Amino acid sequence: MGKAQPIVLPPMLDRIKFFFDILAKSSEAYFFATDIGSGLTMISENWVNDFGLKSGTVIRDMGEAWMSRIHPDDLPRFVAAEKAIFVEHKTDERRIDYRARNRFGEYVWLKCRGRLLKDGKGKPIFFGGIMTRLEHLNEADGVTGLLSKAPFQRAISDALDEFRRTGVGGAILMLGLDNFKIVNETYSRSFGDAVLKETAKQISNMLQQDMMLYKLDGDEFAILMPGAGETQTAKLFRAIQKCMTRQQFIDGKMYFCTVSGGTVFYPQSGREVMTLYKHAEAALDLAKQGGKNQHVVFTREQYNRWMRGLAMRDTIKTSVENRCEGFSLFYQPQVDSRTRGLVGAEALLRWKNPKGRMVAPMEFVPILEDTKMILPLGKWIVEEALNTCRKWRETFPDFVMSVNVSYIQIKDVTFFPFVVDAIKRVGLPPSALMLELTESTIVSDWTFLNQQFDEFRRIGIGIAMDDFGTGYSSLAYLKNLSCDVVKIDREFVKNILHSEFDCELVSYIVKLCHSMNMRVCIEGVEETDVFDIVANKCGADHIQGYLFGRPVSSSDFEEQYFEALAPKDNGDVNAENQKG
Repeated sequence: MGKAQPIVLPPMLDRIKFFFDILAKSSEAYFFATDIGSGLTMISENWVNDFGLKSGTVIRDMGEAWMSRIHPDDLPRFVAAEKAIFVEHKTDERRIDYRARNRFGEYVWLKCRGRLLKDGKGKPIFFGGIMTRLEHLNEADGVTGLLSKAPFQRAISDALDEFRRTGVGGAILMLGLDNFKIVNETYSRSFGDAVLKETAKQISNMLQQDMMLYKLDGDEFAILMPGAGETQTAKLFRAIQKCMTRQQFIDGKMYFCTVSGGTVFYPQSGREVMTLYKHAEAALDLAKQGGKNQHVVFTREQYNRWMRGLAMRDTIKTSVENRCEGFSLFYQPQVDSRTRGLVGAEALLRWKNPKGRMVAPMEFVPILEDTKMILPLGKWIVEEALNTCRKWRETFPDFVMSVNVSYIQIKDVTFFPFVVDAIKRVGLPPSALMLELTESTIVSDWTFLNQQFDEFRRIGIGIAMDDFGTGYSSLAYLKNLSCDVVKIDREFVKNILHSEFDCELVSYIVKLCHSMNMRVCIEGVEETDVFDIVANKCGADHIQGYLFGRPVSSSDFEEQYFEALAPKDNGDVNAENQKG
């Protein structure tokens, strides 16, 4: 066979080649120019090199050389854009973002812009344009390979234009990984990047062809869902939630990261890009504030609540900076299951805003943790609780004060020395303090947590696991977390009068804890019959609930409980029934 004949450029391409080469060599962008009459396309040399094209810089059939490299999910849109120009003659302009496979086999995002030129009689004679790697424009995420915020906002604009033309709306589902910062801090940022990449892959595999996943700031993603309604968006979120709500592994390391979602529908929730974006952010934020691992659909009422939350952040910050003005501690009694005598109390934070309204903890506590205002406020709580404990120990010498702490506080290097110093200053033995950690705040680094807790336990401060049974892997927490007390959530006992299974389950948990030298406190006890079961049949050590008292101020606590719950004679209690 003879050598392939060199391609002779048609006059139009020949005339522009000099300037074409200058432009191509002075830019990272990819240039192309097509002579319609001959079908020849001239492309820049960096295009040939970056995508491993064997055809050279002049191509006889651009479709055959290039379309096989376009991502299968993007190919229909690319073909439709070509058809609109060259077959249907709807437009003279190509504006499309799509992915193509480079010489390393990786798909990269490209922004393609081209224009068709015609002669005086309206006949197409030339098509030329430019392609740009979106990552060079900071429009593609370098970790996940997804398009980023700017292309997402343009896509919303296009979707709104489509609605104006056709009357067909759709949905935007914004997603955020829960506690992702802790994943980064537990392992490393590179591990966190791997989690983001795996998450993007898993979600992309669930999407229909007309949907697009985008990577926004931090741990947030967004899905544009043309034509979708409430049923479809709820179904998709449940599928994503189910996928994420399980233990996963990367390079042999386990991680656990749930997902929250916020949805807005257009045009119902807005007819402007930034309005829809802001409303989607509000819905996602509300999902996280509401306890995470849930889905919130935007409503005007919720948006107003979200705006109040933003205003509340500033008010809370001012309150904390003004020596914790407006904050106070309420106390709920904890009693011995055998004697019904008072053994301690849980200190619970309350906040009254500047207008005098008492704000529910579920509203302000997430704000304290998100803004890290819990760090200075947490130290104030410890001091207040210890001072109250010192006073009450005059009546109840063995009284133990329980104080809630968050994962953020445990990580704070100044917290442990502060607590030790505060106990010394107040003049209490360390055993007078119990730190309660809500299990849902713990993620995966047992070694770190136990190191921190062992420091407290070494000097005599107690550690309690709060809300046992409401998280995702409670038995794993029992196995891995060093603690002195396990507090069983009220969900386990609210139906115990009518459920033999619940009774047996609580009994089993109590026995299991006792076998590991842990005491058990049952929360949420409101009826005498329930008390009799959990105390006598299940063998719990301590009881906390409305049966013995609601959380009240320190003065009301003294007035209501000191006489009623004073230590009683325990002489009738059989020694064999005493608990460890």
